[in-house]
Amino acid sequence: MRYSANHKMETREKLLASSAVSAKTSGFSTVGVDGLMKAIGLSGGAFYSHFSSKDELFKTIVERELAHSLDRLSGEVMDSVKLERCLKQYLSMSHVEHPEAGCALPVLGAEIARSDVQVREAAQTWICRLHDGWAKVLGSDSLAWAILSQCVGALVVARMLVTPEVQRDVLKSSHEEVSRRLSERQSD
Repeated sequence: MRYSANHKMETREKLLASSAVSAKTSGFSTVGVDGLMKAIGLSGGAFYSHFSSKDELFKTIVERELAHSLDRLSGEVMDSVKLERCLKQYLSMSHVEHPEAGCALPVLGAEIARSDVQVREAAQTWICRLHDGWAKVLGSDSLAWAILSQCVGALVVARMLVTPEVQRDVLKSSHEEVSRRLSERQSD
């Protein structure tokens, strides 16, 4: 039975969405093609009508997820007030507790680092775009890299911890330091 082009696009979209959630909650390498397809109610053989390989799917997920993060963290009209608000949300317990709904960098960063060059190049493109947006707001390339790295690192550390109180301490300390740096920058 042949399906319409629209059906194929809808299936591809379901596969991308489901695979992204799976990658962000369990890691991308932990699930095979059959498992990814089973999650959307299809057989593993149908996968190859959408992607030539699992690596191509991962690259697409990385591009898509980082594009979403870029949109949330560096929208069209970004100023220091909006950046501060975004960073407060980023460094929140909600973000720690719901990796599937948040930024891909803290959950997929290690897998991206182990991936082939095409995946790393795609990630670099989006990370550099985020950095460039923040650098314009902050007036400093190095401060933008430092804050970006601190926020991603704080989320990774908070997720590694077991006790919510300690997780909150990590997030609060990081947010206070980032806010202090932003305030210092504004008063310069």
